[in-house]
Amino acid sequence: MARFTGAWHAMASRRGWRAIACAIGLVGCGVAAGAAWRGGLWGSLTGAVLTATWLGVLTWWLVVERASTPPFAHEASREVAGDRLVLDAAPTPIVIIEGLSVRVLNRAARRLFGADDRVVPTPLTLTRSNEHYLRHEGRQYRIDRVALGGITAERSVAALIDVEQEEQVAEARATAEMIHILGHELLNGLAPIVSLAESGEAALDLPDPDPALLREILATLARRAEGLQRFAKGYRDLARLPVPRRTPTSLSEMADDLARLFTGRWPHVALIVQVANGLDWPLDRDQLHQALWAVLQNAAEAVTVGGDLEPRVTLTIRLRAEEMIAEVQDSGDGIEPEQATRIFRPFHTTKADGTGIGLSLARQIALAHGGALKVLPTMPTTFRMIVPLSPG
Repeated sequence: MARFTGAWHAMASRRGWRAIACAIGLVGCGVAAGAAWRGGLWGSLTGAVLTATWLGVLTWWLVVERASTPPFAHEASREVAGDRLVLDAAPTPIVIIEGLSVRVLNRAARRLFGADDRVVPTPLTLTRSNEHYLRHEGRQYRIDRVALGGITAERSVAALIDVEQEEQVAEARATAEMIHILGHELLNGLAPIVSLAESGEAALDLPDPDPALLREILATLARRAEGLQRFAKGYRDLARLPVPRRTPTSLSEMADDLARLFTGRWPHVALIVQVANGLDWPLDRDQLHQALWAVLQNAAEAVTVGGDLEPRVTLTIRLRAEEMIAEVQDSGDGIEPEQATRIFRPFHTTKADGTGIGLSLARQIALAHGGALKVLPTMPTTFRMIVPLSPG
């Protein structure tokens, strides 16, 4: 638009010089007409008059008509019309805020506030730059602001995001994914059970049933049923995670308990624990113990499968500002990039006898404490759990 404005000023300057030339031509026509009148040269007089008339019309067109309309007014008009169409097509309500005045900018905003231009009464929440949520007609909206600035008043454009609608979309997506995973895992678990049961029936129908074959079929059937039972129990634990009960907990004592369990389970894997004595933190000890144990177990299995000659796992717990940070690092081969995006997904596992519950449950526990669990994009592989002082 600035390019168009500069071009318009240049053309306006050229039109000014043309207008001056036309004015000089009019003066010349007047002098010629006077001389022709005195000399009785009627043909020259007629030509001078016609020329003066043409120059007069041209001067009016240059100075009055064209000067009042920029040459790019039509382009600008089409641009503004296009912007309005785009805004009206946007499903998110958009408003412009100028001081204590709020005006709607698109169809969604007009429908939300029932206004064609200015919103009356003005929602005071929108006029406060430190407010991030608006409650309107029983619904919650997140306010995403873009400051425009201004000379006399603070100006900004705000998009109102329907929080409940976002949550419903996210919930529907998560539910669909969970149903897909459950269906897949249940079918995978039931198919061999049905096949083994049919094999058992066929073995019994033989004239001389083989007890050893039946015993083998029943043993395999029992193992598959136990695997399906573990899967169902893991799903129940994931779905029924209780609300954390925070109490002051000694971090060094919890780390010592984890170290003893780890050494008994994986005596050939070196565990290095780094935590200062006397550190207490409000958390649900049972849940955090379970979460860190799941991460330690994942690290131990990684260094065992990787064939590391000196398998090593490090547990570090420290405090930073108002956060407790626990990191588990292992000397394994690392995590493939495509696996890093799915490693916390419920029931996702790359192990033959794994359930895919441990890391997902650990993340749920961290989230329930208002924190987070993530794998850092570094080598060696490092899992970081953050538990803030307050869930808020």
